Amino acid sequence: MALLVQKFGGTSVADPDRIREVADWVRRRRKAGDEIVLVVSAMGKETDELLRLADAVSGTRPGREMDMLITAGERKAAALVCMALHDVGVEADSFTGSQAGFITDTNHMNAKILEIRPERVKESLAAGRTPVIGGSQGVSTERDVTFLGRGGSDTTAVAIAHAVGADACELYTDVSGVFTTDPRVVDNARKMNHISFEELLEMTATGCPKPAMRSVEFARTYGVKLHIRSAFTWEQGTWVSEEDPAMENAIISAVTHDTSEAKITVADLPDEPGIAAKLFRDLADHDVNVDMIVQNVSENGATDISFTSPHEGFDAAVSVTEACAVTMGSGTVTSDNDIARVSVIGAGMKSNPGVAATMFETLAKAGINIDMISTSAIRVSCVVREAEAERAVQELHQAFELHKPV
Repeated sequence: MALLVQKFGGTSVADPDRIREVADWVRRRRKAGDEIVLVVSAMGKETDELLRLADAVSGTRPGREMDMLITAGERKAAALVCMALHDVGVEADSFTGSQAGFITDTNHMNAKILEIRPERVKESLAAGRTPVIGGSQGVSTERDVTFLGRGGSDTTAVAIAHAVGADACELYTDVSGVFTTDPRVVDNARKMNHISFEELLEMTATGCPKPAMRSVEFARTYGVKLHIRSAFTWEQGTWVSEEDPAMENAIISAVTHDTSEAKITVADLPDEPGIAAKLFRDLADHDVNVDMIVQNVSENGATDISFTSPHEGFDAAVSVTEACAVTMGSGTVTSDNDIARVSVIGAGMKSNPGVAATMFETLAKAGINIDMISTSAIRVSCVVREAEAERAVQELHQAFELHKPV
């Protein structure tokens, strides 16, 4: 018998038929002897609809009221799932995030978990019942309802798994696991049976949309074993845990791509101490997220700095950069929205030279030019033209033979 936290995403509970399917699955797992804690997202596209309604009635959209509105979707789903469970003979209790004990900071629309007090969830389990928690929500230290942000239900699930000492956290979605690349881009992309936290963190940071990166970070920090699997086929998915030192790692595990960022370049900056510090401090003070950064070699006392930033908030990034360039007395700001980042990721590259060379050779042979390069211990990323991103993924997936069984 195992204690499992099972999280079901929006597509998994999108309509009454899907909710009944989930309830029947939980019934079967309970019959097999498992104890279950459920975490549910809002049904289908309900969060998008709530955001649309907010736009229709308000230009100010106060954060406190936005959190109250958006979290209603998860509360609705939790109640409906509980009703379906009762109908199949599974006694269940629905809980809001605050009832489940999630204490957060006061940052509306993207709150962070500070503490979990899961007494009511544990009491429900002890009574032989199935707790059903509305995901992505909590209560702030000022006693306001808070929203954990997009993908927050994954984080809710991992956090409650840690708090109740679950054997594993199962994240159910509309795909059957983590693949070597996007199956919509490469037909023979392969589902991985196992991946390390380190590799999955790099994947989620460079374009892999599921699970949410925050949830993977939380799972790694607290040692919560993850199982990413399908709520439509119920087949075994991908297990995520620490690297097994007894196993040889594949040199490359995955290829990802991300078209959500644009590039800003500041040319002819004075090449002197403090220039980069001022630029990126100004960007940070205006809540501008920055990803890849490249500074060119100085020439005639001047240098160029390029960086990427998400499309969302990109106008603000350009505005802050232009204002900073003026205060520094020089610098020409240009921007480029038609870029994509392509990355190869694998824990095995730490002990195998030549990954970057193979990546660059593959792209060169395909006639794909590289604008920027960045690396980590287990990742190499290149910025290319957005129109060439999918072809780059296909070429790299083939070059590293990721379609072949490990």
